[in-house]
Amino acid sequence: MSHNTLSNYYEIIFNMNKYHNFAADMIENMFPFERDLYFDMIVSDMEKQKAEAEKQAGVNYAFD
Repeated sequence: MSHNTLSNYYEIIFNMNKYHNFAADMIENMFPFERDLYFDMIVSDMEKQKAEAEKQAGVNYAFD
């Protein structure tokens, strides 16, 4: 967690809890690298979903 601010740490916990149904105590008991991996996987999945939705809608942002 040395590369994260305290604010960012709590924002990650809040978002993982609220939007992805991770229990707060489960998140806090993860190793820092484990939490980062889950977070990166969630972000990657969200980016894929966004790209697929844009593709279906025919939207293409050159500078996203």
